[in-house]
Amino acid sequence: MTSWILIVVGVLLALVGGLWTLQGLGVVGGSVMSGNATWAVVGPVVLVVGVAVVVIGLRLLRAPSRRRGD
Repeated sequence: MTSWILIVVGVLLALVGGLWTLQGLGVVGGSVMSGNATWAVVGPVVLVVGVAVVVIGLRLLRAPSRRRGD
């Protein structure tokens, strides 16, 4: 169950990071963040963290069960 939560949170972080990157670069307008270089730096960092969380979640999902007695 925890692995699915990590995957969902990671995907959301990656999507938000991508949006912030596009806003910071001025590709997506209509926001205070549009054209602001800070978000062009923060966005990719959040995106990478999100991808890392997804990878961790997938590894936990595929890991063999380590219950006692198995």
